[in-house]
Amino acid sequence: MPASNARALDKARTLAADVLIFDLEDAVAPDGKPGARAMACAAAAGGGYGRREVVVRVNALDTPWGAGDLAAVATSGAHAALLPKVESPDVVARALDCLRDAGAPGRLALWCMIETPLGILRAEEIAAASPRVGALVVGTSDLAKDLRARPGRDRLPLLLSLELVVLAARAHDKAALDGVHLDLGDDEGFVAACRQGRELGFDGKTLIHPKQIGPANEAFMPSAADVDRARRVIAAHERAVAAGQGVAVLDGQLVENLHAEEARRVVALADAIAELTAASAVT
Repeated sequence: MPASNARALDKARTLAADVLIFDLEDAVAPDGKPGARAMACAAAAGGGYGRREVVVRVNALDTPWGAGDLAAVATSGAHAALLPKVESPDVVARALDCLRDAGAPGRLALWCMIETPLGILRAEEIAAASPRVGALVVGTSDLAKDLRARPGRDRLPLLLSLELVVLAARAHDKAALDGVHLDLGDDEGFVAACRQGRELGFDGKTLIHPKQIGPANEAFMPSAADVDRARRVIAAHERAVAAGQGVAVLDGQLVENLHAEEARRVVALADAIAELTAASAVT
């Protein structure tokens, strides 16, 4: 959401989103950037967002505002700074130097937008650049432009790029977030994109309007049936292990350790969502 929009920053306290991204880049005109920076940092410092993560998307380092944005975000209380147009580990190092010089706490993460062909090709290097890199976020709009691609609902021209980002994130234990869906009138297409993103392995999807939050949450959260089966898989595997067996059979299907590990992840995710939902309801 535009960091220059005070009403949006306030409304964000009521949204059922996991992460709130206060944008200083594309959503803010050049003459409004200094004021937006001050508003974003004041909002992050003021709190009141409950268990939601607050992330500030700064301007790129090669712009007149990038270094100043990072310096301001460093001590704002935000959970992460989101850096656009990341194309190399060197850019990550420069950004971390800015944060460190400005006194950023060790817990402040750096999220990296991967939105150019060179960024895609170097996604693995970027993910491996530092333990403080917390997430890779695909900028599908800029990427499609640079590729001269014309993705339809199936996003076929972007699939290789999307999969490379997921591979890089999984190889280095980072979160992976799918890009935005710009057509706010295309509800069916948005739901399809969310479903595809989950199938590809993304942890979530970046959004541009509150109306997209509900469908995205539904697409990426485990269903009640998913959670029930996961609990049954865990129980079946535990019984097999207790009996000295490495493999169990559940509903005619083999259950091995890898299935139990994935089932535990599903249950942990469901429990975290339930906790977040309860906390958000209180706040």
